[in-house]
This record gives sequence, structure tokens and C-alpha cells, in this order.
Amino acid sequence: MLRVTLLLSLFFVSCYVNAQFATRLRNGWVGRYVNSIINDTTEASKANLTIYPTFASAPETGVELGLSTLKLYYANGDTLNRLSEMQAFTFFTFKGQYGLQLENALYGDQDKWFFLGETKIQRFPLSYYGIGPGTSKENPATVDAFQISAKQRVLRKIADNFFAGPEVDFQLLSGVNFQQPEEGQPFEIPRGGEGTRNMGLGFGFVYDNRHNVLNVREGLFGEIAYLKTIKGFVSQHDFGTINLDLRSFHTVKKNTVFAWQAVGQYVHGEPPFNQTALLGGDRLMRGYYLGRYRDRAMLAAQAEYRILPFSFSKRFGAAIFGSVGNVAPDLGSFQMRNTRVAGGVGLRFLLFPKKDIYLRFDLAFTREGANIYIFNGEAF
Repeated sequence: MLRVTLLLSLFFVSCYVNAQFATRLRNGWVGRYVNSIINDTTEASKANLTIYPTFASAPETGVELGLSTLKLYYANGDTLNRLSEMQAFTFFTFKGQYGLQLENALYGDQDKWFFLGETKIQRFPLSYYGIGPGTSKENPATVDAFQISAKQRVLRKIADNFFAGPEVDFQLLSGVNFQQPEEGQPFEIPRGGEGTRNMGLGFGFVYDNRHNVLNVREGLFGEIAYLKTIKGFVSQHDFGTINLDLRSFHTVKKNTVFAWQAVGQYVHGEPPFNQTALLGGDRLMRGYYLGRYRDRAMLAAQAEYRILPFSFSKRFGAAIFGSVGNVAPDLGSFQMRNTRVAGGVGLRFLLFPKKDIYLRFDLAFTREGANIYIFNGEAF
């Protein structure tokens, strides 16, 4: 999916319009608001709330129009605390589709509490290629449905940089229209393909010494969690999920960062198709559609070298990244021939200098083609 923010457009327009109009624009409330974003006039310790229009396009939806909201703050206004962030993206399309996506990484004063989560509410089609490591990219089915996906961790500090607490993962797929491909063999309707509702409850342990989640220059993040979904307790299926996530960030030299991430997931029991382990997306295995490959087990890793910013620029930087991943029906069935590779390059624009937040433009390549991603903050 391509999401294009209009912030840079406003910036470049303000640079090239005639002087008289530019003066009026700067002095008006619109100009002052744009200037507050471009030049980050908010004090570093103050909360920063930014709202701006967005444009997007995807093969499944066509043109999307919407608004993005980004709030950044330090607990109690103390910059010694970690930077907390909340993001929201809402959109609609001319095909009658709509959605709201929320993300949060909120730290309490002195890290006593840590709330980490993501919520999606949308009427948005899913491309379904089948289950397994060898599915074809040709003629996917389309699953058009109303979806709610809400995952939240409520973590309590138990030692320096070490947190533990309950996790909840609620998934709803309703009003499903499973559209078979016009060409090729029809798919067998997968488990959950006619609609599903599940709530997983579990517990997780997190180690996190990052200071700025949207742009980590030095630090380590690790998570291990288990969630159990019990049929009859809100849920329609019985299964469990083990999640592993390890991320490491290293400052190589001034303004350069080397980062890597390793992820594992295993789902046992009888999961619906939308809650199997998914490979792809805008964060891990960029270049592949999220869910291009899905199965019970998934292993993936990625590395990225970031220059933030260039030595000759105050606002622009770049990144180069690569990733490998694989899915399998169980932990003992991974095969090297099913390993997928992706990689690409990116451009960075320093959106909030005082809080060290960049806008990322990533161009990712796979053997199946290329995709562009534009978002606030780094992929991981």
C-alpha cells in the first residue's frame, strides 16, 4: 500500500509560491500550523499533537482519502522519561470502504507502566493466497469483511527495563463475502472464511531500554508471550499462540544506525485463517503483501542500515534494508527452498527535529515485484 502524506507537499509549495502569497500564507493560521509542523516549534518537553491530511492508494481499494494524527509526549513533561507516541489513521474510499487504525507505545513516569498495542477497525478487503509456504501469487481470492483487530499489552515494570503483564488479542471478522478468483482453481473456504470471533488472553515478558520507539538509535527490545483462545469463552475457535520478538539497535558512528530484528510465531490448535502466522507487511518482509504467505509457524529476520540525517543535510536521510522469512505447518517442517527474500532502499525526512522523528519512504523489492511504503517512524 502507498500512503502519501501531504506534509512535504505543503513544505515544497511554501518554498516555491510567489513571495506575496507566501507571506500571506505564513501569517495566516494555516501557515502558522504548517510552520509548527515543518520547523517543530513545540518545546521538546511539551506534548505534540499533529493532524494532517493523507492520500493513499492500494489495488484492493483504489484511492483512499483520510486524516492522520500523531501525538508525542513525555510523562510529566520530563524528557528523562521515554518518548510516548500515539498514532491514528482514518480513511475512506470511493468504493465505500473505510477504516481506523490506532497504535500506542505509552510509558508512565519512571517507566512504572508500559502500554503497547495496536487497533484496527475497518471494512477492508483481504487478499487470500491460501495456506502454506508454496502458494501461488496468481489469482488470489478476496475476503471482503468488516474487521476489528485489537491487541494490547498492559505491562508493569518489575526491574530496570524489564516489564511483565497480561496481554489481550481480540479479532472479529463479520459480514464476510469470500470472492473466488475469476480465473484458476477456486479455493476451499478456510476455517473462519465465513466469519469468526476470537479473544486470546495471555501473559508476556518484555525487555525494553529504548528511549524513542519511532526512531531508536541505541537499545534492545525483546518480547516473549503466550496467548490462549478458548472456544466458548467469547471465542469460536480453540488455539494458542507463542510470539517471540527480538530487536537490537547500534550507533555505528555519528548519525548512522545499524538495526536488526528476529521474529518467530507458532500457532497450535485450530486457528482461523486470519489468525495464522502471517509473512509480509509494511514492517517485516517489506515488499510482500501482509499474509502473502501464512501457516502455523513463521520465522523471519531483517536488518537495516540508517543514515539519519545525511552529513550534508539537516532534514534528509536514507536507509537500506533486507529481510528473509519462511512459513511452515509446524516447527519441524521449515525448508530452505521456501525461504523468501526481500530488500530495498528508503528516503527519510526529519519531521520533528526536537523529538528526532522521521517520515520514512521505503521502496521494497521481492521476486514478485515492488511496493512503496510511507509512514511516520521507522519500521522497527
